[in-house]
Amino acid sequence: MKTVCFYFQVHQPLRLKKYRFFNMGKDHYYLDDIANRSILQKVASRCYLPMNRLLLRLIEENKGAFRISFSLSGLVVEQFRAHAPEVLESFRALAQTGCVEFLGETYDHSLASLIDQEEFESQVRAHSAMIEKEFGQRPVTFRNTELIYSDEIGARVAGMGFKAMLAEGAKHILGWKSPNYVYANSLNQKLRLLLRNYKLSDDIAFRFSDRGWDQWPLTVEKYVGWLTSPDMPGEVVNLFMDYETFGEHQWAETGIFDFMAALPIAALATGKLEFATAAETAARHQPVAVLSSPHAMSWADEERDVTAWVGNELQNDAFDTLYALRPKIKAIADPDFDYVWNFLQASDHFYYMATKWFSDGDVHSYFNPYDSAYEAFINYMNVLSDFKIEVDKRYAQLTEQKQERETCPVSA
Repeated sequence: MKTVCFYFQVHQPLRLKKYRFFNMGKDHYYLDDIANRSILQKVASRCYLPMNRLLLRLIEENKGAFRISFSLSGLVVEQFRAHAPEVLESFRALAQTGCVEFLGETYDHSLASLIDQEEFESQVRAHSAMIEKEFGQRPVTFRNTELIYSDEIGARVAGMGFKAMLAEGAKHILGWKSPNYVYANSLNQKLRLLLRNYKLSDDIAFRFSDRGWDQWPLTVEKYVGWLTSPDMPGEVVNLFMDYETFGEHQWAETGIFDFMAALPIAALATGKLEFATAAETAARHQPVAVLSSPHAMSWADEERDVTAWVGNELQNDAFDTLYALRPKIKAIADPDFDYVWNFLQASDHFYYMATKWFSDGDVHSYFNPYDSAYEAFINYMNVLSDFKIEVDKRYAQLTEQKQERETCPVSA
């Protein structure tokens, strides 16, 4: 029996408004509220609500045999609360079935794991607390931002108490090995690794509506045939993708909802496939080997590395400038400053500054509200520069007050 593990990532960044140099020092509100609300509500109507209804029906019709996993960033949950509470309620309904697992991740969908261990762990704890509050589950499986993984990051995750972690089935890491098995972290072998089968995942996420693809149209019968083929070795098939695949990237008119509606019963009818959450998949199968990834990998681009976010001078300048603020942010300990600090960490801002365009360049441009990487960089740095001025100002005030208290004689 081969285990099929569906995992969906749900995230929307808080988008910045056009913030010019001349705004600095005068305007300290950085968000494009209209765009954030309209985009969230559009995606909710096209994807989140109809797909959640479909998944709930599939779980009920298949009497719990259809099981799935999600991770929701803290930023998207905050937006659901503000602009689409019915979406949050529909995720709660899925949680109540007992057939849906909610994974841990960074609260801000950030790249903190690459630069600041303390910030990374702080965000993971905050995210786990949010998931437990909203859905009644304490995450035991971890999915880092953009599936970023390395031996060291995995060991940190294990140290925080997670039992399993998701990662990319990258060829340069696997070599001749198959992603269709459970593996173990090389530094802490108690952490089990589930590796994305990127071909079968992307067949749905990216190629489903591509009429130039030699396998178009993708039918349920064809896809289930691939899953059960004796030519495909392994014990698990991990299908990880953005949730916006359904209805947003692949419009309803492509038949994507009909495909998913028919897939579970067709797969289960073979007697060769079962569905499981990420935690269940990791628990049911013993690791076949240790996986070594000394350098960070991700699910982005052909290289499957982190250069989509920190691969050029613009990105690195913005990234380093942002995280240099952390000591002062923590010393200030002000909710308003924390709020800005959090949404500025979202990986999307650095993704917009990418200058590399490979096979998935269309994916970059689809999500990018800017005309160029330089425009994205300038807008972000204008915001960050103004924020830094305010941080420095408040930090100086606090330092001065502290010095005054220390030098002021204590009255009898």
